Amino acid sequence: MNSDIKFFELPDFRITESDLCKWLFKCAATYGVTINQLYYNFVSPQALFDLNQTHLDHDTDTDIITFSYTSSPELSAEIYISTEMMIKNAKEFNVSADNELLRLLSHGFLHTIGYTDKTTKDKQLMTSQEDHCISLFHVKHSNHV
Repeated sequence: MNSDIKFFELPDFRITESDLCKWLFKCAATYGVTINQLYYNFVSPQALFDLNQTHLDHDTDTDIITFSYTSSPELSAEIYISTEMMIKNAKEFNVSADNELLRLLSHGFLHTIGYTDKTTKDKQLMTSQEDHCISLFHVKHSNHV
């Protein structure tokens, strides 16, 4: 089966789509999974809020929503990220927009392989795994972020 990673409306940051794809495949290999289809959609906060209401019955703002269509070891998912919230988070946490991009991409990827962030303990584990994924990008691409 062909692997497919696509980005729709990806913001214009220093990191290229090609580098992001290579990195996500590296993350997948690290976790022992295969990416069949992984689509990242960058949308407005309102579009993400509407998805949150319609599909998850949540009346809250969020920066990311993951719809996973298969489970490990072969992944197919659509991930929606609020571009505006991503930039706001980068400023709030005093990190580069590139770094926040990597964090959200890895967050969505980790949801597809079963990581959650419902409890404090889950959030701590998710954050540590996001950090691990980001470190995989920095191994080769240290000059980018």
